[in-house]
Amino acid sequence: MAPDPTPQADAAATTADTAIDSVSVLSEDSRRRMFTFIRRARRAVTRDEAAASVGISRKLAAFHLDKLVDAGLLRARYETPGGIRKVGRQPKVYEPTDAQITVSIPDRRHEFLAELLLDAVLTEEAGENAAQAAVRTAEQRGRQMGEAARDETRPGRLGPERGLTACERLLDRYGYEPVRETPTQLRLRNCPFHPLAAKAPDLVCGMNQAFLSGYLDGLQVNGVQAILAPEPGECCVRLGPSDADGDDRQTRG
Repeated sequence: MAPDPTPQADAAATTADTAIDSVSVLSEDSRRRMFTFIRRARRAVTRDEAAASVGISRKLAAFHLDKLVDAGLLRARYETPGGIRKVGRQPKVYEPTDAQITVSIPDRRHEFLAELLLDAVLTEEAGENAAQAAVRTAEQRGRQMGEAARDETRPGRLGPERGLTACERLLDRYGYEPVRETPTQLRLRNCPFHPLAAKAPDLVCGMNQAFLSGYLDGLQVNGVQAILAPEPGECCVRLGPSDADGDDRQTRG
């Protein structure tokens, strides 16, 4: 059985799904305008205030506000405005959460690239230049993720075919759009780091190759390597057979 994706990949996929859901919720005009009003208020807002801000009934405003709460864009609680306690039930108030919405089609992972570059700056070793530190950091991160996936799933020996199957789900969740060209070759149709890769191809493509090589090593996939093979509109790396001898037929035999 192919390993499940690492926790990082699960988080990435969940974030992408949440962003799409949030954008869908904000597609309704009154809902979007109320959300903007509440964000700019910088305080908890009542249903009556939200309704008045867009000129709709309190009942309809409550419906839209609850949709925004369900999407994780607002949080709700009961509170008396101004802190003055009155007889009866406290009104429900709404305020924005810390959620940030980013949707990109095709998928982009600029924040992941930025994280790797920041780690490189913070851990640069004597005798390294910035590019070397970035490639080293990318390889280390990939290796750690591969090791974590292997520890979690314990897949046994992985030859090229099973190894690529093990990699596909993580690559898909990170936006690489993997396509199996042959049983032992995987093409990556999307570059998650575009258009930054176009601005600094030697650096970004080198980090990308190092990250994927590290992941293969950490997962202990035999007979597969991350190869630089740029194609217009695609990722600069593909996963294919290495010089190492070993495949699933040998493993099964």
